[in-house]
Amino acid sequence: MFDQLKNLKALSGLMANLPQIKQRMEQMQAELARKTVEAEAGAGAVRVTVNGKLEVLSVQLDPAMIATFLGDAAKAEDRQLVEELIASAVNEALRRAQELVKQEMSKAAGGLNLPGLDGLNLPV
Repeated sequence: MFDQLKNLKALSGLMANLPQIKQRMEQMQAELARKTVEAEAGAGAVRVTVNGKLEVLSVQLDPAMIATFLGDAAKAEDRQLVEELIASAVNEALRRAQELVKQEMSKAAGGLNLPGLDGLNLPV
């Protein structure tokens, strides 16, 4: 019985701090949106920059690699279009994955409407 009272008291304290927790989560998300990471593959043939909100900011394809696949007649505009299409497709896939995670977390929470769940950019 004492354990149950202790758990109830801890839950009550957590509920009282929800506004501060939500504010801190929003601040953290804003900070993450400003931070970026970069990765490459194929010895630098493909380079991708992503922010902390899991948004692809840019995809850069090495012109020599593009020439190999598209021929020497490939123009810079062609490369740029392919880069933008790749970034767009990856962003949409990430958005869908985040939505899936949110749905599954909502199911796991037993349908409870947990505050802050809507605004989270959950990592996949």
